[in-house]
Amino acid sequence: MNKPADIASSTVDRPNAAVRIEEGAERVKQATSHAVASTKEAVDRAADRVEEGLHRATDKAAGAATHATEKATEYGERGREAYDHARDRAEDWVDQARDYVREKPLQSMAIALGAGWLLGRLLRR
Repeated sequence: MNKPADIASSTVDRPNAAVRIEEGAERVKQATSHAVASTKEAVDRAADRVEEGLHRATDKAAGAATHATEKATEYGERGREAYDHARDRAEDWVDQARDYVREKPLQSMAIALGAGWLLGRLLRR
């Protein structure tokens, strides 16, 4: 069965086995710590790149919005100027027409009758 030499041999192997297990566990612990640290660094780098990309995209969007607002303001001002100019010209034409009617009432009536007759003929068709 168990010989005294086998028992002594297995007793001697136990401390060596325990030391080897502890060394192996320490290596696994170090490898795991290294893997966790490497993964954390990689995740941090990726997060930094994503953050930088978001900042660039936000800056571009803000710049585009500012540019669009400036253009809208510019076009609004141009539209208001064109409207004011057209209104002024229409007022001038109305004033000229009033002056003409006051100066030449019979000719004005004749022109109005002719324009009405012509418009009536065109609209009947």
